Amino acid sequence: MSNSTQKLTYLQAIVEAQREEMRRDERVILMGEDIAVYGAQSLFDEFDEKRLRNTPISENSFVGVGVGAALTGLRPIVDLTIASFCYLASDQIINQAAKLRFMTGAQLKVPLVVRASTFYNNRTAAQHADRPYPLFMNTPGLKVLAPATASDAKGLLKAAIRDDDPVIFFEDITLWSKKEEVSTDENLLVPIGKAAIKRQGSDLTIVSIAGCLPHALSAAEALEREGIRAEVIDLRTIVPMDKETILTSVAKTGRLVIVDNSHKVGSVASEIAAVVCEEGFESLRKPIQRVAAPMVHVPYNGALEKQLFASKDRILSAVRAIV
Repeated sequence: MSNSTQKLTYLQAIVEAQREEMRRDERVILMGEDIAVYGAQSLFDEFDEKRLRNTPISENSFVGVGVGAALTGLRPIVDLTIASFCYLASDQIINQAAKLRFMTGAQLKVPLVVRASTFYNNRTAAQHADRPYPLFMNTPGLKVLAPATASDAKGLLKAAIRDDDPVIFFEDITLWSKKEEVSTDENLLVPIGKAAIKRQGSDLTIVSIAGCLPHALSAAEALEREGIRAEVIDLRTIVPMDKETILTSVAKTGRLVIVDNSHKVGSVASEIAAVVCEEGFESLRKPIQRVAAPMVHVPYNGALEKQLFASKDRILSAVRAIV
């Protein structure tokens, strides 16, 4: 195993994951709208049109092509560019990709990866700014990933491409430019279904989903200066969810704050709260707090939009309600 690393942004790490997997397995193809615009231009210098397909802006159609390709032996990565476009492709994702293995008694498998970028907090307005993780969390047969660091983005995407089940891979564009040292080991995978403890603590647990992580870590640092030790968990995989890591942490701390940029009603945070209430209620010393987006559409106005999502101050306010 190689110990070498290179400094990559979150988006560059995703491109490198695709490059490595396309080199490793000729069945891996990449298709989607404007894929050259969103980071994949360098792939066109290495692979030909059999492996790279710029598609028309017709999401249900080209995701359907991806499902068909997966059924016939390829391992397609379908880039939807913007996560809100999942709605247009939902029949293919939910009614076909997620159900075909079940409906055929496992005679068919659908090794499909759908990349979906959450374009919130950058003034793309209501029809482009959703964070639709819960929609797919509620669909049996799908794996749902939402990495928050460049290393996890690379390792989880590689694991998703090698997986025989359909995977929705959510990228957070507020993280796209964030850099870190990323392993160059082409066989280093991040396991699907395992959360990561990003900061150890004993006074409360903060569970973070996707792009909430920088805010959660910033809040934890501020709390440390006040003598409050927060344990920060990056969920990484929404489905299958790593309940054990969350429950073990809450058993230690007795307090839980969940930070989730999807809408508060029916959110990932709601599911985590329900699990902890059902399976770890006796550990709780105070009510669970959810920091999530209110039930409003995302406005075009940037100052208004910013108030909807997780921030250090919103997390600290939730913590102070229970500490």
